[in-house]
Amino acid sequence: MHCFHRTALAVIAVTAALAGCETMKNADTGALAQAGGSAFKAMSLSDAEVSTMSDQSCAAMDQKNQIAPAGSRYATRLTQVIKQMPTTVNGKTANYKVYMTKDVNAWAMANGCIRVYSGLMDLMNDDELRGVIGHEIGHVALGHSKSRMQTAYAASAVRGLAGAASGVAAQLSQSQAGDLGEKFVNAQFSQANESAADNYSFDLLTERKLERKGLVTAFDKLAKLSGGATGSSIMSSHPPSADRSARMQKRLDAAK
Repeated sequence: MHCFHRTALAVIAVTAALAGCETMKNADTGALAQAGGSAFKAMSLSDAEVSTMSDQSCAAMDQKNQIAPAGSRYATRLTQVIKQMPTTVNGKTANYKVYMTKDVNAWAMANGCIRVYSGLMDLMNDDELRGVIGHEIGHVALGHSKSRMQTAYAASAVRGLAGAASGVAAQLSQSQAGDLGEKFVNAQFSQANESAADNYSFDLLTERKLERKGLVTAFDKLAKLSGGATGSSIMSSHPPSADRSARMQKRLDAAK
């Protein structure tokens, strides 16, 4: 079940209700109406608009984080890991970089921006890392990342961070783009989306004749760590990592 629209609308309704208390207190009903319009505009963002917003958000996230320099052991290892992985996703050039942070996470935006955290690289072997990266690419290829950006934009728009008056064609400020990027990274995918991305990664690895066991062991490792996870969408996933590992093992067994 794809629950994006209901989830997004629920977020909008709750946020608008909270904003409404303050708005009504100030007798500024027009501001709330504009915020609501902006939120619903987010639901109909075009691919081009989402790509532009992703460009700006990714650039802002790159500014906020320390990127592993070319030639460093993390950058060198990632280059090796992705050698047989896609160079384009949905027609967009795949742009891989490493963030130097102990957080265990990875994500991909609709514009081909793919970011892997050094904490994840420390935890995973190369096969596991490819499995996780394939999963993130799956979210883009299957349209989940577009929906996630729409949801992130809706949450930002309701609070007036990206007003509807000039539309999303207007350049976001650095802080707005950064806020949007943070919301995107921390948003949760639905259970159906997570499972579909898992299967996408399995099929991608199969097609490219790469080791698939890493998908099983990667989720095993995430399951062990998930109890104390905070602020990382990959760690607080639903369905639980242990269940996802079992499903990937089942597919692996069936393929033998």
